[in-house]
Amino acid sequence: MGPVNWIAVILATLAAGLLALGWFGPIFGMAKAREVAAGKIAVRRRPERVVAITGGLLFLSAAMMGHMFARVGGATLEGKPWLFFMMSGGLAGAFVIPALLISYSHIQVPTRVALIDAGYWLAAYLAMGGVFWLLG
Repeated sequence: MGPVNWIAVILATLAAGLLALGWFGPIFGMAKAREVAAGKIAVRRRPERVVAITGGLLFLSAAMMGHMFARVGGATLEGKPWLFFMMSGGLAGAFVIPALLISYSHIQVPTRVALIDAGYWLAAYLAMGGVFWLLG
């Protein structure tokens, strides 16, 4: 196992966070706002709380992804660069999105909102994989 690229972890966290600002802001923010009310975990009057919670959880995801790429090893990833996207997209598509959709089906979240959120997680994980690929 090689070392975890902590610079890539931090930059992947920032990339996913910046994507979230656009995704849940100007791109799909109004589409979601029409369908769901503000939740109890992160209250609108406390945006710093939203940023801290989101940043911490995105860092956790990026750190796990960095560990996964370190386990695969630099030599393998150098010879097969598509693994960055296959593995990061696979995490989103096989674990994160199904878990999200299962939870959403139990609390009856509108399909449109579920698809917006699922799309974000796929895009975010692919963006994080892209950062690791660029900084390989």
